[in-house]
Amino acid sequence: MKLSFTSLSDTGVVRAVNQDACYADSPQARFFIVADGMGGHVGGQEASRIAKETVCSVLDKYWNSNETSQTLLAKALVEANEAIVTDQFQHPERADMGTTAVVLMFRDRTDSAWYTHVGDSRLYLLRDGQLQQVTQDHTWVSMAVKIGDLTQEQARNHPYRHVLSQCLGRKDLSQIEVQPIEIKSGDRLLLCSDGLTEELPDAEICRYLSSDGSCEDIATALVNAAKANGGRDNITVVIVEIDAFQPGSGFSSQSTLD
Repeated sequence: MKLSFTSLSDTGVVRAVNQDACYADSPQARFFIVADGMGGHVGGQEASRIAKETVCSVLDKYWNSNETSQTLLAKALVEANEAIVTDQFQHPERADMGTTAVVLMFRDRTDSAWYTHVGDSRLYLLRDGQLQQVTQDHTWVSMAVKIGDLTQEQARNHPYRHVLSQCLGRKDLSQIEVQPIEIKSGDRLLLCSDGLTEELPDAEICRYLSSDGSCEDIATALVNAAKANGGRDNITVVIVEIDAFQPGSGFSSQSTLD
């Protein structure tokens, strides 16, 4: 399977510190991560960093083990949660820190990938010009939409839209859900923090993802558009394009801007 990918993280227009973290596994293209920290400048940065580094460490350590992909991905998030909780105990000044996380993994080299997420960082799939939000936000308003108490438009502007029902850094973290996702040549996948989705509606995200150009060009255009619309939060995107199915994996490039 040949993949092209890029990652880009920007502080945005308003915030002084970037509490997001991201990772694009170069050159192997095995897994991709976006995490959005919370809990003050230091706490948010630490939580997202710990999540990213722990997930990377676990996946790398057990990549060639007999663990199933589903079990391995769940293990990575569970250990990330435990690492953040341990750091909270050791550093009481960061006791309220936490982070979202969304992880996409290509391990089996078939027509499926695996993903997991906690919080409201998202995974999108663009196929044949149609954009699908793959993950469902772990927020109060998302649950309200699901049961019919709010419309999508009401949820988008609701004052409690940022209230998470689940995040990493909690002793009572619910069971981690890991799901497969079918992939095809020509698909584009987007992992992003809510700094993007707060500023751009899905229709605009779809328009940019559907445009011609490299992953790097599209990532830059998305971040710039979010900043132009206010850039009130940190903005992080990881774009992965499925170029072709063939033995081995390839990559185009990785870029990161803090």
